Amino acid sequence: MALPHAQMLDVISIGPLGPALNSAVSTSLLKTDRVQLLHLVLRAHHDLPEHEVDNECSIHCLEGDVEVQMPGGARRLGPGQLLVLPARQRHSLSARVDSAVLVTLLMHRGEADDGTRQELQEPQSTSLT
Repeated sequence: MALPHAQMLDVISIGPLGPALNSAVSTSLLKTDRVQLLHLVLRAHHDLPEHEVDNECSIHCLEGDVEVQMPGGARRLGPGQLLVLPARQRHSLSARVDSAVLVTLLMHRGEADDGTRQELQEPQSTSLT
């Protein structure tokens, strides 16, 4: 059974989980016709494969150490750092240590894209050094 989404005007706690990060799972916190908030938990040395979304999106590192890889280079995010990606920017995420990020997706009629883009997949193991 899926967890219920928060509603507009609900207060949502998204602070660092600390030791609870070990057992946390990724969740969709809120979804409306115009925005979706995702709390993604990324395990150390696992990748979220390359993908893109039609609209701008933001990736806010809540805890850990995450690298956002793009065709033109990479950006490394630590706790409290935020990156805004332009529309249709191909990117993947790699966690150097157990990490959590808040992803904000702008939606179009309840969808992050037109349905032709690659779906987000489960993170895959990598050998980051």
